[in-house]
Amino acid sequence: MASNQSEDESGPRTAAQFVTTHWSVVLAAGDTPSSRARRALEQLCRTYWYPLYAFARREGLRREEAEDAVQAFFERFLEQNYLKDVARERGRFRSFLLAALRHFLADQRDRADAIKRGGQVTFVPLSAVEAEDRYLAEPSRGETVERAFDRAWAQAVMRDALRELGQEHASTGKADAFETLKPFLSRPPQEHEYAQVGQRLGLNAHAVAVAVARLRERYPELVRQTIAHTVSTPGEVEDEMRYLLELLTE
Repeated sequence: MASNQSEDESGPRTAAQFVTTHWSVVLAAGDTPSSRARRALEQLCRTYWYPLYAFARREGLRREEAEDAVQAFFERFLEQNYLKDVARERGRFRSFLLAALRHFLADQRDRADAIKRGGQVTFVPLSAVEAEDRYLAEPSRGETVERAFDRAWAQAVMRDALRELGQEHASTGKADAFETLKPFLSRPPQEHEYAQVGQRLGLNAHAVAVAVARLRERYPELVRQTIAHTVSTPGEVEDEMRYLLELLTE
């Protein structure tokens, strides 16, 4: 998600707030590379590195080639003028990013240049072994590589929102409580389970139920907030939410 937002993001984003999106981050990085742009790109990479890596693997690259390609691709964003032809504030960021990677890979093939490791900036937020294990464990759905990329994007958005939710609780000294209650975001409690959890947290069953309800309310808010950073206009958020749910439930 884009960084350096001083405004309160707990509520719906306004049209004015959409000036700070993934679009504006990469365009600013292309215009004036800086430490601020570098930090923002690192945050973008945290969301998009694995979906792009898995796409490169599905396109036939070997593990090391895919890792190096995505690394080099993100480094390219820090080069001036690489994004000079991008239409500003237009479209869905995930679609732009996938098209840009395709262009980058085709350009590398046309030049017959090997993508070298060990650049100036490392944009790999997880180990190559972890990424490859995850890629190999994914079931084959017989879908297009584009659809598979979108599914990986949806999963990444959910993980980003969950990480943000955990950070919110950690900032108020409630990290342990969050870890205890987090499983209830994806399943209902078993009989008397809230009472049992409450004993560990020093709460009664009703208080646990209220805390879980608040988590379940805040989590989709953060998902929408994450998606809001990836589109150009407020009207696209709900469309993306529907598409995300479709990807995760089919």
